Amino acid sequence: MNPNQALWEKGDFTRIAASMRTSGDALVDRLGITKGLEVLDLGCGDGTTALPAARRGANVLGVDVARNLVEAGNKRAADEGLGNLRFQQGDASALTDLADDRFDLVVSIFGAMFAPRPLDVAKEMVRVTRPGGRIVMGNWIPGDPTLVAQILKISSAYSPPPPEGFVSPMTWGIDDDVVERFTAAGIPERNIACEPDTFVFEAPVSPTEYLTWFRDYYGPTMNAFEAAASNGRADDLFGELDALFNVQNTSGDPDTTAIPATFLRVTVNV
Repeated sequence: MNPNQALWEKGDFTRIAASMRTSGDALVDRLGITKGLEVLDLGCGDGTTALPAARRGANVLGVDVARNLVEAGNKRAADEGLGNLRFQQGDASALTDLADDRFDLVVSIFGAMFAPRPLDVAKEMVRVTRPGGRIVMGNWIPGDPTLVAQILKISSAYSPPPPEGFVSPMTWGIDDDVVERFTAAGIPERNIACEPDTFVFEAPVSPTEYLTWFRDYYGPTMNAFEAAASNGRADDLFGELDALFNVQNTSGDPDTTAIPATFLRVTVNV
């Protein structure tokens, strides 16, 4: 199993995804989905954006590296009776079973950014998008003061260094890197737009309890806690993250969580 697959099959990301539903639906609302549109949701998880796209009448294929998330997505689609949506396992850097020029819209919200070989990821997204179609990515921004970038920054201080040659997924949140990757895939720079956007994590629990969901179910944070525990520092890591979650909670209710996080929204016209 490749390390990326192992990371996302660890724990149960569906628990975190449940807190992303409202913003996922709102983001899809801005994509101009029309009935019959052919959509690929890449790194789709259990369908945070794939289900809303299918509900709006698009024909949607969700592809994710994690088998448990593919299974969960297919169950959600079946439970809603969405015959225009299916999920399958795949690697965003090698979409070997998908034909060229197949999709009108390729969406990847906090998904393909985590795949290895980012240049290959960009080339594959461009390859499977028909001329005149679009690619829309949502990518976390390195060093951003909001939630996700700070979770990853704090966690990295407790984790072993990455292997040699590792390219941080956070580089997908840097405009210049995005432009470099898509121009290398044959897209003119004028067809690439990057702008900040906001995603809100919402949960009917306190920020401290919400943090336990990340500790217990979110692969990257689980790994950080395991590394911290091996050095007797798990409580230190929890304390730093607990302060972050509580100070960034905007719900106005200590028993409810609503934390906005800034991301880079990338639109590529193919």
